[in-house]
Amino acid sequence: MSKLIRLRKGLNIRLAGAAEKILLPEVAVTRFGVRFADFPGLVARLEVQEGSSVRAGSVLFHDKAFPEIKFVSPVSGVVKEIVRGEKRLLTEVVIDQAGSDRIDFGAADPLRLTREEVRTKLLSSGLWPVIRQRPYHIVARPDAVPRAIFISAFDTAPLAPDLDFVMANTHGNHLQTGINALSRLTDGKIHISREAGAVRVPEFDNLKNVEFHSFQGSHPAGNVGVQIHHIAPVVKGEVVWTIDLQDVVALGRLFATGFHDRERIIVLAGTGVLHPKYHRIRTGATVSGILGANMRDGSLRVISGNALTGRRITPEGSLGFYDNMVTVLPEGDYSEFFGWATPGLMKFSYWRTFVSKMLPRKEYDLDTNIHGGHRAFVVTGHYENVLPMDIYPVHLLKAIMAGDVELMENLGIYEVAEEDFALCEYIDPSKTEIQEIIRSGINLMIKEMN
Repeated sequence: MSKLIRLRKGLNIRLAGAAEKILLPEVAVTRFGVRFADFPGLVARLEVQEGSSVRAGSVLFHDKAFPEIKFVSPVSGVVKEIVRGEKRLLTEVVIDQAGSDRIDFGAADPLRLTREEVRTKLLSSGLWPVIRQRPYHIVARPDAVPRAIFISAFDTAPLAPDLDFVMANTHGNHLQTGINALSRLTDGKIHISREAGAVRVPEFDNLKNVEFHSFQGSHPAGNVGVQIHHIAPVVKGEVVWTIDLQDVVALGRLFATGFHDRERIIVLAGTGVLHPKYHRIRTGATVSGILGANMRDGSLRVISGNALTGRRITPEGSLGFYDNMVTVLPEGDYSEFFGWATPGLMKFSYWRTFVSKMLPRKEYDLDTNIHGGHRAFVVTGHYENVLPMDIYPVHLLKAIMAGDVELMENLGIYEVAEEDFALCEYIDPSKTEIQEIIRSGINLMIKEMN
């Protein structure tokens, strides 16, 4: 029996546009992209050039600090474009799919391999980047041995996929094999957190080498950082690893078949979509294949990820490396006249300023309008109500802005990631880019520690 952890803080943003639990077959996609922005702290070194032929599993680039960390092509084809941004910084490698040739990395039983052999296979196959570490919420360092590994088996973000439904429709029985591989990489426990009261997937009942935990509460209860904080917090000098549930399955596929295969089930949701449903897709695929004629008329924003933490992309953009959903919302490109003075029956707000606060179960068709401009950073005392961690968020943010490394350490910078502060940003009356501040603090810590 897993221990129940009840979270009293948080906020569920009740967006309309949730997806029906209908899984559509994989759509043929011919263009894929691997974005550098998905890997904070990465200094990439290219191993291909425009026009290079690649196979599924071929190395596209590697990390300068750890050359053994390789990022590979999800499909076979030709490197169509290497996109650069300001100051010629690399931003994306674009591949046109052609054929189905792929590299065979060799099947193996992870329980019969040593830690070094498992590590080497993950690095050579390009699946190592699916493992991230705390502190810093970056790709895990391969020379570290984590105290424990944490997996969140539910997502509480707005319109997020039902991971029980996802797992029930995932091909093969590779979850246990993935768990076995992870168990070779740590001397500690593998923790899986589930939502209290969720319908159990039979595959979970028979899992070995894991410890289950049950969480009850509003978003961000599904964030792995919040779960780590309540199970076994990270302290200075310790490292823990995290991995997405579907990527555990991808690890299992690698050891069972020998191939790099990150096929995943994502949800297409939001009020900008005519028929929100679940889709089978490969990571990095352009989302135009699932959007097609499924978008409503008008000005819309396409987001790879959820509405709080996702990255804005074009309708021809690619799915992010770690994303499990695509959200489409109406663009808030308008101004309101005396919007603050209206009753607000159709507006959702954390603050008790609208009549809608009296309708706790109503869903809202929200757009991307921030309803106001940037102003001075106001201390409200409300961030703590949506952050279920024993952290003083305002004090931590001020320490980051002041560049006080010692104070940042004392206030919990090792435990947090941008996604944990997304709700603080949402309710902030000053319209401050809080997630950017948190990432800048993490980047400062990485620089100081190296």
